[in-house]
Amino acid sequence: MIEFDLLKKNELKFRPITLEGADLNLIAAAVAEVMQLELSEVLVTDYLDNVMTLDILRSTIYPHQILAKKAPLLAALASVPGVHITEQTGVFSEGMLGWIAANADDAAEALENAEIMTASIRERLSKRAMIFSTGAEVLKGEIKDTNSITIAEALREQGYTVQFGGTLRDDQELIAGSLRKAVFEGYSLLITTGGVGAESKDCTVEAVLDLDTHAATPYICTFTKGHGRHVKDGVRIAVGEFDDALIISLPGPNDEVRSSMPLVMEGLSLRPSKQQFAEKLAANLRDQLRKKMQHHAH
Repeated sequence: MIEFDLLKKNELKFRPITLEGADLNLIAAAVAEVMQLELSEVLVTDYLDNVMTLDILRSTIYPHQILAKKAPLLAALASVPGVHITEQTGVFSEGMLGWIAANADDAAEALENAEIMTASIRERLSKRAMIFSTGAEVLKGEIKDTNSITIAEALREQGYTVQFGGTLRDDQELIAGSLRKAVFEGYSLLITTGGVGAESKDCTVEAVLDLDTHAATPYICTFTKGHGRHVKDGVRIAVGEFDDALIISLPGPNDEVRSSMPLVMEGLSLRPSKQQFAEKLAANLRDQLRKKMQHHAH
C-alpha cells in the first residue's frame, strides 16, 4: 500500500473543544489508537480559545489511517475525562490530514486516483537510465564509443528513457561522484562500461564499491599481481545498489557488452539478487573469454 507524504503539514486541530482538567496523555492516546499510530507519534502542542492542536510526528501516512476517521476521533475524544465536544466540533488540517474531515466516499476516490498517479510516476522513474563510458582512449576520441549506443538501443526497446552521462576519465572519485549525482537526479538504472580490468588505471569496480560496500563483484579472469601491467588480481564486473538505484558495470570491449545485454534485460525484468545477477553476467563473459582463447590457440 502506498504511503502519502504529509509534506510537513503535521498539525491536526479540533474546534470548538473544551478542556477541563483533561489529561493530555490520554488525549494523545485516544487519537493514536483511532489513527493506528504509536503513542510517541502523537503530541498535543497547544490549546487556546477552544482550539486544540496536535502534531502527528511522522512524515508519511497510509490512507486507511485517515479515511472516515472524523466520527471515531470525536467519539474517542469525548470519552476522555475533561474533554467536551459539541455537534459543531470539527477536525481541521492544512495538509493531507485534512482528508480526515472529508466525505469518506469522496476521499477514498481521490486517494485512489492519487495512488494510481503515484504508481505511474514510480513506474516512469524506474525506467530512467543513464549510461557512462570510461577510459582515456574513448575520452581522447582515439576509439569510438559504440557501447553507449548498444546499451541505449536495448534499453529503449524495453521502454526505458535513456540519457548518456558522458565519458569519464579513469578516476575513482570522479566515477563514484558521477554515479551518486545521477541517482540524486532520479535515475534508477546506471550502466558503466570499461575500467574493470587489472591495471592501475582501472577503477570502476572500486567506485561502485564506494557506493555499495556489498556490491557483487565476481571475477571474469584472474592474474598474478605484479605480472606485467597487472597490479590487481583479476578482471571483475560489478552489480551494486545505491538509494534504490541499480548500478551495473560491464567491460569495455563492445562484443562483450553486446553479449551481456540480453542477460541485463532479463535481470531487469526478473530482478534477482545482485549476487545472482552479477554471477550470471560473469558466467557469460567467462564463456566468451574461453572461446576467444581457444580461437587464439588454434
